[in-house]
Amino acid sequence: MKIEFDILTLFPEMVEGFLSSSMMGRAQSAGLIRAEAHQLRDWASGKHRKTDEIPYGGGAGMVMKPEPIFEGVEALRREDSKVIYLAPDGEPLTSQIARGLATEKHLILLSGHYEGVDQRVRDTLVDREVSVGDYVLTNGTLAAAILIDCVSRFVPGFLGDEKSLTEESFMDTFLGFPQYTRPPEFRGMGVPEVLLSGDHAAIAKWRREQQISKTRSLRPDLLEKDETS
Repeated sequence: MKIEFDILTLFPEMVEGFLSSSMMGRAQSAGLIRAEAHQLRDWASGKHRKTDEIPYGGGAGMVMKPEPIFEGVEALRREDSKVIYLAPDGEPLTSQIARGLATEKHLILLSGHYEGVDQRVRDTLVDREVSVGDYVLTNGTLAAAILIDCVSRFVPGFLGDEKSLTEESFMDTFLGFPQYTRPPEFRGMGVPEVLLSGDHAAIAKWRREQQISKTRSLRPDLLEKDETS
């Protein structure tokens, strides 16, 4: 199975290195994914290829015009495409959402800028609006890169060791457990004895206890969500 990503952005250079590096680059070479960033101005008209305007009703900042976005999406869209708008007021990106998106064949990622995009884009073109966190970036290009990275991890063959998916933070209600490697003693700091015991049942129990303790301390909201679900 192969998934394709097309990013519509004013700053394609922000992600070009990311898309060609490390695991992302290897996955593209292996034909597991295809990811490409497109300059939105290529679909803008006029001498200056303007992509923003002052919003009706006034207010601070500029808003992205609908025309180049419609042109760009319509040029890239296929029957099996889904359009995702990266927006701070979208639904929060989770591992569960990423797993679902990984089953799609083609994702067009719209990167917002300025004060966002004309509402007609959101009402008509966009299939889903996703936020990568409760904070605001200067534009959505980095958010698109985060989504691609998160979704790609669920593409079969991308990680190599598929078992790691089941042991990561947020794959269930709990945060991740502590990890240790050699040497067993470093600057007076040791490794918990249970990890050296070879008792896999005891190790699994210790890891779950550590996850619960860490989650209760740092993200009690996750435990509350689990109890109400």
